[in-house]
Amino acid sequence: MPVTHPAGDHRRPPLADLVVALAGTLFVLAGAAGLVPALSGVALAVAGGCALACVRLAWLAGAPPTTAGPDAPAPDPTRRAEGDLVPAGQHGPNPPVARDPARPARARTGRQVRRAALTRRVATILDAAVLAAGLTVAVLPLTDPAHRLPVALAGLAVAAPLYAVALLRLPGRSRLTGAERLRRAVDVLGLGLSLVFAGWVLLPPGEVPSVARTASVAGATGLAVLLVAALANRRRRPGAARCQAGAAATLAGLALLVVLLAYRAPDRAVLGVAPLLLVGALLTASGARRSAAGERPRPGGFPVAWPGLTAPAGIAALAAGHHLWTVGEFTGTAVALGLAVIPPMVLRELLTAADQRRRVARLAAREARLRDLVGDDRPAGPASTMAPVDRAGLLRELARRTGGALLVIDLHAPDGRAVEAPVLVQVTGRIRAGCGSTDLVARLADHEFAVLTDVGPVLAFALGTRLLAALGAPYPRPAGAIRLQVGVGLAETSGGDAEDVLRQADLARRRAVQLGRDRVEWYDAYLEEQLVRRLDLERELPGAVARGELDLVFQPVLALADRHPVGTEALLRWRSPVLGTVLPDELLPVAADLDLVGEVGRWVLDRACRQLAAWSGGGRELWMAVNVTPRELAAPDFVTRTATALAAYDVPPERLVVEVAEPAVGAELSTVVARLAGLRSLGVRTALDDFRAEHASLAQLRRLPIDLLKVGPHLVGPATEGQRPLIEVVANLGDRLGLEVVVEGLESEAQVAEARRAGCRYGQGFALARPATAERVEAWFEEFPAAPR
Repeated sequence: MPVTHPAGDHRRPPLADLVVALAGTLFVLAGAAGLVPALSGVALAVAGGCALACVRLAWLAGAPPTTAGPDAPAPDPTRRAEGDLVPAGQHGPNPPVARDPARPARARTGRQVRRAALTRRVATILDAAVLAAGLTVAVLPLTDPAHRLPVALAGLAVAAPLYAVALLRLPGRSRLTGAERLRRAVDVLGLGLSLVFAGWVLLPPGEVPSVARTASVAGATGLAVLLVAALANRRRRPGAARCQAGAAATLAGLALLVVLLAYRAPDRAVLGVAPLLLVGALLTASGARRSAAGERPRPGGFPVAWPGLTAPAGIAALAAGHHLWTVGEFTGTAVALGLAVIPPMVLRELLTAADQRRRVARLAAREARLRDLVGDDRPAGPASTMAPVDRAGLLRELARRTGGALLVIDLHAPDGRAVEAPVLVQVTGRIRAGCGSTDLVARLADHEFAVLTDVGPVLAFALGTRLLAALGAPYPRPAGAIRLQVGVGLAETSGGDAEDVLRQADLARRRAVQLGRDRVEWYDAYLEEQLVRRLDLERELPGAVARGELDLVFQPVLALADRHPVGTEALLRWRSPVLGTVLPDELLPVAADLDLVGEVGRWVLDRACRQLAAWSGGGRELWMAVNVTPRELAAPDFVTRTATALAAYDVPPERLVVEVAEPAVGAELSTVVARLAGLRSLGVRTALDDFRAEHASLAQLRRLPIDLLKVGPHLVGPATEGQRPLIEVVANLGDRLGLEVVVEGLESEAQVAEARRAGCRYGQGFALARPATAERVEAWFEEFPAAPR
């Protein structure tokens, strides 16, 4: 059965790439050892990589619109990751059966269609560039020595413009600001001049062939442009960065080949171009596949400045040292080129310093906004201000000390009110009692304290743990004992100046508060990135529904007996043009804090019902599961809204399944029971997701009016000696309660077989089918005979 090409794991090379790289290495070694002619070794080493890359690029170029574009992003790093539909036991690059071109793509926007078409055109051009480079090397052993240089020049002349056109047309390019263009130009100038200088002094002494000089200068310039672009795009557009790095390696290999042939170098010297061309071809194909799947920006910090500063200096210094060792003197042109490297480096240093000043200002502004938007748990009024004397004294002491750690302690009363003065007196006593004689205790706000200690990280964490236990104990008072929730943030005092250390400890405190308090959190750079990321999410999410940025992908649910589809699960994705693809685990907590869960949930329900209506007909009665939170279910109009959505699209209610996660049900059990009962009265089926098979879960299960029970792969595994497998126990429980059991997250054939053996009827996971867009799922459904389930 035709299937779509697997998206693969972008964090490690596919097996085919490793095999091709190993084979290429063996051919190069064989050529160096004289076991095969050197040029034949180069041709064979490069041929495998170029052939594999050309096949992948040709598949991307010929794939239908539903197999690429932003609706098919790279796999998510979760068990419900997106990817291509790959039924168990079937793999390969075969595209799906061609669809009727007149059939409308219901869920795709015009922008997505244009992106898919652009991706196919770019893949075609890149395929031609890789093919040109591969053929250039492949024909060398068959070419007369006098004609090899023109062949290499022709290959370089063809591949370079093809790469330039393709890279300029890659999806996802954004307009650079004036400052970014200036910084990019300075980086290119500095790196380019250092490479030109290196090429100039590393060429053999004596008369230099004009072709070799031209190739080295042009190659150095192009290499600088491509490497700077790849470095700049490595996080925001990792697919484009791989393509640019691949182009750099390929064109550098061809330029080196021209130089070697111009000097009539021995054939064995040509072996040096094989690794560049092989790696370049594989990187080009890998980057194109990732770009076609939809760029998902990598989380990361600020732009890396050191390559722009140190790379030119390092390259120029190494080249000059080698020249001095082998030749001993420089020509006037070489001296001028070497000196020309210095001004761009100085300018880059000035730009970096200016960037650093702006970054500090932005961090200060973000810190101020974080207090209001990210996790500002301080009550309004005087308690929200720092005590000037205490804070100033703490900063002076921080500046004086050279080691130790700073703890910032947050106190929170159960009712959210300010902590009473008599209780604060007890708090102060407990803090002083828990600290050492040399520790400094400062009060930062009505409910916030700081402790500055000289001990190292391990003992500082132990101190934080002791204070957490002491401050969390009950506080006696006339109206009755009270408990406080406590969060502690820790930062080492060696992490910067006094203001930085205080800010870092406070950010760690905020993290402890966000995670529910009653914990100690260390500061690290990733923590700050998370908080800034959270701020960005809160800024961008409002209005995302109106802007059309939300999307659904669908993961099929299969009958384990015959591997035929019986339904799908709708999975939410936020395609933010600023933040990239955002998954529900990150989106929903922010939506809850911004009170947007209802808006997002209404969109999901409406889009799911619309897609169910689009899949109607042909005798296929597939159902679709939609995830909801207890907070959504608690809305008084949830059942009414569901009935309205079903009626609006004329969808039979039994084809909709409403899922709620079992771990979140406990606090809202009575409300959840009432809403699920209301849904079942409409004919809508209900499901309990993430069932844990614990004692409390079993007691809860008997109260919930559900039709399906969804369990994770952790239940599918070897049984303890003398006991039945846990999945078999759950399957039998489902039978007794009249529930169908769906095992989700199945990642291997062994898990699928075990789930079926236990008596589970349905399964879901990568081993069966990956999540994909509506069109791709529909195309895959058409491979199966229509049969109601």
